[in-house]
Amino acid sequence: MRAGRCITAVADVQRIARSARVVAVLGIKPESKSDQPAFFVPQFLMSQGVRIIPVPTYYPDVTEILGQPVVRSLKEIRCDVDILDVFRPPSALPGHMEEILALRPACVWLQVGIRHEEFESELMSHGIDVVVDKCLKVELQHASRL
Repeated sequence: MRAGRCITAVADVQRIARSARVVAVLGIKPESKSDQPAFFVPQFLMSQGVRIIPVPTYYPDVTEILGQPVVRSLKEIRCDVDILDVFRPPSALPGHMEEILALRPACVWLQVGIRHEEFESELMSHGIDVVVDKCLKVELQHASRL
């Protein structure tokens, strides 16, 4: 198994953003929170033809987000995931490690403001690439302009 990498080069970050077809969104928020990045980022991705798998960590009464059925655990996902887009505080990340390793996404994308060096290192040691502290929406917008 190859070691995962921390992706920092702009061209590589944008290539990953542009090539994603299936994105699971851990910590997505429902339409009632449409002014927050954890909703409008995946909404934008969907508008660009990306399949979104919503994985909220709250909102127990919500069964659908962006017209897609809610998945309550990463273990419930039964397809390949190009990017796991994470909207969770750094302190919550280690609690998701087991499920993330079972899912084996090609890339874990930690949104703006999210950093956790031990978590990132653990993912990379299992062959998962990591993008940190970047907005997937912004990077896809920049990549689309090229």
